[in-house]
Amino acid sequence: MTSILERASTNPRVQLAATAIASGAVVAGAILGYQRLQRSERVHKLKSSIPSLADADEALRKLDGFGGPSRVDKEDLRNEILGRRAQAGDYDDELILEQLARNRVFLTPEGLDKLRGAFVVVVGCGGVGSHCTAALARSGVSRIRLIDFDQVTLSSLNRHAVATLADVGIPKVHCLQRRLLAVAPWVHFDLQQEKFWDQAADRLLSPWKETGQKPDFVVDAIDNIDTKVALLKYCHDHELPVISAMGAGCKSDPTRIIVGDIGTSTDDGLSRSTRRRLKLLGITKGIPTVYSTEKTGEGKAELLPLPEDEFKKGQVGDLGVLPDFRVRILPVLGTMPAVFGYTVANHVILAITGYPHDYLPAKGREKMYEGLLASVQGGEEKVLRYQTGGDPSISVGLKTPITTGDVAFLAEEVFKGRSVITGLTTRLILTRWRKPTSPILIKIGEGASEQKSSNLKLTDLVLMTKEEGTRHDKLILSGDQQPEDVYDATTVAKVEAAQKETAFYEKYR
Repeated sequence: MTSILERASTNPRVQLAATAIASGAVVAGAILGYQRLQRSERVHKLKSSIPSLADADEALRKLDGFGGPSRVDKEDLRNEILGRRAQAGDYDDELILEQLARNRVFLTPEGLDKLRGAFVVVVGCGGVGSHCTAALARSGVSRIRLIDFDQVTLSSLNRHAVATLADVGIPKVHCLQRRLLAVAPWVHFDLQQEKFWDQAADRLLSPWKETGQKPDFVVDAIDNIDTKVALLKYCHDHELPVISAMGAGCKSDPTRIIVGDIGTSTDDGLSRSTRRRLKLLGITKGIPTVYSTEKTGEGKAELLPLPEDEFKKGQVGDLGVLPDFRVRILPVLGTMPAVFGYTVANHVILAITGYPHDYLPAKGREKMYEGLLASVQGGEEKVLRYQTGGDPSISVGLKTPITTGDVAFLAEEVFKGRSVITGLTTRLILTRWRKPTSPILIKIGEGASEQKSSNLKLTDLVLMTKEEGTRHDKLILSGDQQPEDVYDATTVAKVEAAQKETAFYEKYR
C-alpha cells in the first residue's frame, strides 16, 4: 500500500489531477461567495434607494436582518403621534363623524355607533386581508386585531392595499397599522405577528384586553388549508361570527364573485378542499364564504408547481421574508384580491350594523343527507341479519359510526351527487360496495349497558339509486357474486378511485 501511495505521489498525471481538483474547489467557493455578495449588494441598493423624508441625523430603521436600512419617515412619526393622541381621546369626535358622514347617513347613526364600537379580528394580512382591513378602518371599526406571521415582499405590491416600497421587509401587520393611522388615527390596533394555529386559538381570538369585549366578527383571509380549517372549526364551535375568503388566485372575472354559504361554494380549489375537510369535521353549512364561480379554461392562468430550474433563472427571493427562503409564484391578478377583500368587509359591516343582507342559501340538501344516513343505517341492519341467520332482534339498537357530515362528504365531494353506476342524480342511497367477509358487529358491555355498533368505514360505501341498490343487495350483499362479476371494468375502476380519494380524506375525520 505504501509503495502505491509513493508511486502516486511522484506520478505527474496524479499530481496534475489533484492540482486541478483543488483549484476547482477554490474557484467554486469563490464564485458562490461572490454570488452571495452580489445578492446582498442588490438588496442593499434597492432598499437604500427608497426615498425618505427624514433628516440625515434621524435614527435609521432596519427593514430586516440582512438588507439595507431606510430612514424613519417624518410623516410616519407625525401619524404615530397623532394616533397616540386620538386613541387616548385627544381627538375631536366631530371630526370623526364628519369623516364618516356618508357611512352615517347610509347605516343610520345607530348603525354607525355599532360599527364604531365593534371589535374585528382579521387573520391573514396579504392581498385580501389588507383590503378588508383598510375598508373596515375607513368605515369606522375602532378595534382591529391583525394576525399574520409574514413580511411585505416586493411581489406583494401588486395586490396589497397600502404597502409601498418603503414597507418591503417589515411585518404585514405593522405595515397596515403604519399606513392606516394616517387615515383613521383613532383606530386601536392589536398586532399579532405570528401564524394562526389551533393550539394558540384561545389566545389569538381572546377578548379585547382593555374591555373584555369578544370579537364581533372574525375574517378568515388565510390561504393555507390546515390553518384555515382550524380557524373556521374554532369559530364554529365557539359561536364566533366568521366569514371566509376563498382563493383569488387564477381568477379574473369580478362578476363571478359572490357571498354564499360554505355548502354552496364551487369551482374553486381552496374552497373545495376547505369544504371537504369541514364536512369530515361535521360542519356542512352556516359559514358565509366569499368565492368565485369562475371556471378555468383555455388560455387562463393555472397554478403550477415552480420547477427547480426556474429558481436558477433569477433571484426570486431577493426581497423575501428570509434569505434563501423559496418563494412560490402564485398567478394572481392584482385587482381580484381587492374585490374579494372589499366583499368580505362589506359583509362584515352589514352584519355588525344590522343592515338588511342575505347570502345565497345552502343547497337544500339536508333532507337528502338525512335520507342517505337512514339508508346506511338500514343497510347495516340488513347485512347484520344476513350474517346472523335473519334474526331481526339482533339489529335492534345497532349504531353506525357515520355522521351527517360523512354522508355529505361522500355524496357531494366524492361522488358529486351522482350514482357511481349510471350517473343518475335522483333517489340516491349509500350502500356497501362489497359483501363483508367477517362479522360487522362490535359489542361492548352486557345487559342494559350493552352497546352494539357496526365496523363500517367510509371507504366501504358507494352512492347509487334505490333501484340499483336493490339489485346490488340481491346479487352481492346477500348473494354470492363479487362486484367484478356484476359491473364492467370502468365502473369498478371508478369505485376504486373514489375509495382511494375517500381514504386520503378519512384521516381528517
